[in-house]
Amino acid sequence: METLRAFVLLGAMLALAAPARAQDYPSRLIKLLQGFPPGGNVEFVARLLAHEMSKTLGQTVIVEAKPGQAGSLAAEAVASAEPDGYTLLVVSGAHPATAAVYKRLKYDPLDGLAWISTASFYPFIICVRQDSRLKSLSDLMASARAAPGKVSSGTAGNGSISHMTTEMLARRAGVRFLSVPYRGEAPAATGLLSGDVDFVVATAALAIPHVRFGAVRALAVTGTARWRDLPEIPTVAEQGLQDFEVISWTGMAAPAATPKPIIDRLHGAIADAIAVPDVRGTLEAAGSEVRATTPAEMRALVQRQLRMWSKVAKDARIELE
Repeated sequence: METLRAFVLLGAMLALAAPARAQDYPSRLIKLLQGFPPGGNVEFVARLLAHEMSKTLGQTVIVEAKPGQAGSLAAEAVASAEPDGYTLLVVSGAHPATAAVYKRLKYDPLDGLAWISTASFYPFIICVRQDSRLKSLSDLMASARAAPGKVSSGTAGNGSISHMTTEMLARRAGVRFLSVPYRGEAPAATGLLSGDVDFVVATAALAIPHVRFGAVRALAVTGTARWRDLPEIPTVAEQGLQDFEVISWTGMAAPAATPKPIIDRLHGAIADAIAVPDVRGTLEAAGSEVRATTPAEMRALVQRQLRMWSKVAKDARIELE
């Protein structure tokens, strides 16, 4: 009987401890992991959010890079962290794409994380150098048909969303590209500018400054509508590949089993951060649609895109260790 009472008392104490910790949250520094090399869109959004959320939460939020395997190393680290709200992940549309091709992930890409909110949505821009002989998406496809496997695409790495978008484009058009993986989006853009690859599928944040500067030419936008910052550039669908759509996003997640009051606090902090005019204006200037979602909406978004990219991976026979 004494043993039973002890177990009951212990259970009650543990049940009370979680709300108490949540009520005091945050009481120390918060680490915000991002899984990509410096210079890319994810790091840019991470630093912007960390700076503003530090003010709202009253604690320092530091960004820590853990690049590798198209962001999956950072996701693995967060999924295995203590679910106390002090280790968070800036997650992007690359997350479900990566999960579709890496077959030995050490975490569940959907249920291994507690989804908090998105912050921004953005299309990809298919770009070539300004001096490229390829003047349109039709030119790109015609060149790929004439020389299968010769037209090169610089990607942010095998299994990255830029790689998967390129594969989706190839499958839908019935062509074959040469995929050249780099260690992130920014190095891939450097490869394009130096003439090492023929084209890239880049985030709007990275592509638009190069387009405005005149270093690259935008051939197509991957969303269903023309992008407000490049209204003269047609969509992929407008140029013959009907219903083609790839929209990426950036948001935040925590380890699964993070208490709901902590998730709610973080959700509010993200919503407050992206409502700040300077933050919203900076994200919009970088080519993003600024929009928060509920945790349930974000989970549903990841689930949908997992299904979409899994089909692309299966059709293109992409499987990585």
